[in-house]
Amino acid sequence: MIWKQKFSLEGLNALIKNSMSGHLDIRFVEIGDDYLIAQMPVNKKTKQPLGLLHGGASAALAETMGSIASVLMCTDVDQQVVGIDISAKHLKAVKTGPVLARVQPIKLGKTLHHWQISIYNPMQELCCDSRLTVLVKSI
Repeated sequence: MIWKQKFSLEGLNALIKNSMSGHLDIRFVEIGDDYLIAQMPVNKKTKQPLGLLHGGASAALAETMGSIASVLMCTDVDQQVVGIDISAKHLKAVKTGPVLARVQPIKLGKTLHHWQISIYNPMQELCCDSRLTVLVKSI
């Protein structure tokens, strides 16, 4: 297991409840040895005007996943994590949901974490391929 913090699904979901992630109804659903899985509905909060999942909602899901994963990698209470670069390739339109996202590390350094976030539609087809770089800094 790569995670440095002890946590539960309930704790992760409580952490994001009063934030943009909570507003989008993002919910963590699985914890693995080196991954997390969350889901997000495709609804009026996450769709663009033409009825498709908004690319910004996918990016917000990806940023949530990578940022929370980095928080779980911190061992010092004086550390703070901030996303510094995100890319999202939208590969397939999504009209219904929920979508599932899986975050896994690409590289974990002392001050930079690089994450792969894959977002899947209900048919388990890859619809968004995202990468997030997170800066870990002392406060």
